[in-house]
Amino acid sequence: MDALAGLLEGPRARGAFMIRACFDPPWAVRVEDRAPLTIMLMVRGDSWVLPDAGGEPVRLRSGDLAITRGPDPYTCADAPDTAPQALILPGGECRYPDGTSLQGSMDLGVRTWGDRLDGSTVMLIGTYLMQGEISGRLLDALPPLLSLTTDVWQCPLTPLLMEEIVRDEPGQEVVLDRLLDLLVIAALRAWFSRPEAAAPAWYRALADPVVGRVLRLLQNDPAHPWTVASLAAKAGVSRAALARRFTELVGEPPMSYLTGWRLALAADRLRDSEDTIGAIAREVGYGSAFALSSAFKRVYGVSPQEHRTRAA
Repeated sequence: MDALAGLLEGPRARGAFMIRACFDPPWAVRVEDRAPLTIMLMVRGDSWVLPDAGGEPVRLRSGDLAITRGPDPYTCADAPDTAPQALILPGGECRYPDGTSLQGSMDLGVRTWGDRLDGSTVMLIGTYLMQGEISGRLLDALPPLLSLTTDVWQCPLTPLLMEEIVRDEPGQEVVLDRLLDLLVIAALRAWFSRPEAAAPAWYRALADPVVGRVLRLLQNDPAHPWTVASLAAKAGVSRAALARRFTELVGEPPMSYLTGWRLALAADRLRDSEDTIGAIAREVGYGSAFALSSAFKRVYGVSPQEHRTRAA
């Protein structure tokens, strides 16, 4: 598995929130749903995404796409100075800014919300509702807000999404979940290929002839009993040279990176499989369930079983 494939295999939407939003200016919606990841695809018109946690506002035009990483709130609006007219809370709950419920007053049909169906602004929004639906490794690699414009990427899924999002048929949620996963993966693959993408240090280090080879060894075979000496021998350098170069480029020593990689893989496997903790421990390089549990709780603050329960 190449590094990018390993990073992008994480999205697994389960009953994700998907909606078509239709507005006429002036409009603004403040989002405080604490969702781990939301993707916004402009179909018609313009909008602004304004993050609370600093960072520059992003303008989206027809065909552009933005991805926000939670839990920090943000505002979507026709203009940066438009006051919010609606508030989105956890669970998709919608309220007016004064806290009173919208009570379905902006519902326009199946998964459609806003002012009117033929509004001058149309946006498709997909939200992963639970942290366990997105790999922690992927979230850690993303900025709070990123965007792709039509001059660098053309979304091939827009017509299909527009058709499927308003269908009300058996199994439709599963169809939309998989389409959302595909959209996110396609968008992030395009984003990571951009020179301005703030890819994680280990991802950039893959281009180094020495550290890149070591990273691939660790990523492709985490269960192997690696040591700095064995990795250095594979890379054709001394232990001291490898430790120095690896730490300089990745930001941590080889064995520290390996521990984090093993635990991240274990966290994903606990979420995605029903394998026993002992089986997962052996798969990622720990000799027993106890050894994995001790390391897992030290880093994640919960036991593997608690992590699995929370992600269910």
